[in-house]
Amino acid sequence: MPEVANDLIVVPARFGSTRLPGKPLLPIAGRSLLERVVAVARAAADQVGRCDVVVATDDARIAEHARAIGSEVAMTEAALNSGSARACAAARARPSVPAFVINLQGDAPFVPPAVVSGLLTTLRSSDADVATPVYRLSWERLDRLRQHKETSPFSGTTCVRDEHGRALWFSKTILPAIRDEAALRAAGPLSPVWQHLGLYGYRMGALDWFAAAPQSRYERLEGLEQLRFLEGGKTIATIEVEQPLHAMSGIDTPADLALAEAAIAQWGDPFPG
Repeated sequence: MPEVANDLIVVPARFGSTRLPGKPLLPIAGRSLLERVVAVARAAADQVGRCDVVVATDDARIAEHARAIGSEVAMTEAALNSGSARACAAARARPSVPAFVINLQGDAPFVPPAVVSGLLTTLRSSDADVATPVYRLSWERLDRLRQHKETSPFSGTTCVRDEHGRALWFSKTILPAIRDEAALRAAGPLSPVWQHLGLYGYRMGALDWFAAAPQSRYERLEGLEQLRFLEGGKTIATIEVEQPLHAMSGIDTPADLALAEAAIAQWGDPFPG
């Protein structure tokens, strides 16, 4: 009987970020951003079992650093225009192609390992094409997100989902617009806004489809690769998770780096090493 391939957590890492060049190598409280994300991936792989971790990059400097922290590396084409495409290339380069792939964005150091492992566990028993975690914002967190978007409008993604948890849309705008907000605030502590955590799980077939499909209209406008799946008629299951203590959704600007260090100083270092 042929050996079953391990599933795979891919950490896509690019040097050429427009807003924050070289960000995978930048330090946050004494550890590089990439080291922090790889540590999350390793902890999640240990929790779920039958899972490998690889950093996917097109840059020799990032590859050198990844190997220095003990990570496997997949060198991918510079022309790939999304983390999902980079994850697909890394998965296809494996000796045996995995059934499921997790794309753990290389700028998401505060994702709890249990969220990553739980996503893979759900995929193994689901028929969705894609799965991704979301959490419902308290009114306090919604206020903080609104304030954050005044200076970093493309940092933080919201999700609109149906009653069964299937994603209807994602946006860098805060969705939905809220009528009679004062009454809703008085009714309870949770807002109707869901925020997306920056990782995805895919069936390999869906990931192959994504890599072959052209960039879609709203994907291009929003800068959100998951919209290609929705515009292409694929299903995205959203998995509700706890509102994270560290509210950073990604590291996109120098201001985000400062906020990350401030969060660690206030809430403690989540580094799972």
